[in-house]
Amino acid sequence: MLINKINMKRILILGCCGAGKTTLARKIENALKIEVIHLDKHYWKPNWVESEQDEWKAKVKELIQRDQWIMDGNYGSSLDISLERADTVIFLNYPTHKCLYRVLKRTYDFYGKTRPDMPNNCPERLDFPFLHYVATYNIKRGKKISKKLKSLKNTKNVFIFKNDAQTASFLEKI
Repeated sequence: MLINKINMKRILILGCCGAGKTTLARKIENALKIEVIHLDKHYWKPNWVESEQDEWKAKVKELIQRDQWIMDGNYGSSLDISLERADTVIFLNYPTHKCLYRVLKRTYDFYGKTRPDMPNNCPERLDFPFLHYVATYNIKRGKKISKKLKSLKNTKNVFIFKNDAQTASFLEKI
């Protein structure tokens, strides 16, 4: 795996909930000294109120104008906007069982508290629609993302990791 850190200034990290996007973003931030943008922090309003789509797309367009960023998040409605400006895309294409386990662990660890990568007054919770989203992510969204990223391999740094060992190897190289 050839990695050119010089060409890594706008890094988009994609993957299912529980894949480890936020953890990876923090590790890359420490290695490259590039600020992380947690999309969840910008999308959600207090008490889990969603942003309006026009407002959300405008916000993402504003965020991507920065010279450097690591963007942690996965919103289909704004994916093309983020992809256009990103020079590096990392897709954590992890197995569903690993993501489900990590979501359950995260929920246990933070239940009723707001995680650091979330906006105020969005305490960790668990419900069936969210678990269903995680359980069906690879079938419904993962395949589409993989296909989209294959078409970008000639114009962007694209990394697709299927397990923690591949991700750790990448981190060692940067």
